[in-house]
Amino acid sequence: MAREFSRGRRIADLIQRELAILIQREVKDPRIGMVTINEARVSRDLAFADVYFTVLPEIEASTAEELLNSAGGFLRSQLAKMMTTRTTPKLRFHYDHTTENGARMSRAIADALATDRNIPDEPAT
Repeated sequence: MAREFSRGRRIADLIQRELAILIQREVKDPRIGMVTINEARVSRDLAFADVYFTVLPEIEASTAEELLNSAGGFLRSQLAKMMTTRTTPKLRFHYDHTTENGARMSRAIADALATDRNIPDEPAT
């Protein structure tokens, strides 16, 4: 039961919430566009935070990842002002492919169901 509310998980949730606000309001680079922070994972020693994000299709994911990683120092300094921890984790941004994978799997299931509907039923012998 104690593991459900660990310190690392609470810090990761705080980082996720605050980064979503900071990217929306403070990052002035128009190339970043609409970024959604899906998840943040903090290392056991709280030295690193892996932040997973998605963007609207207007921008390439690799470009957004480079831009966010280059803005990581600024975002980390802004987070440090909000957090009460002794150190602030170093931010590492990663594009989250789960939405693309989910859409691909849904299409595959829909195609398989359509194929099954087109196969005529064989009479029982």
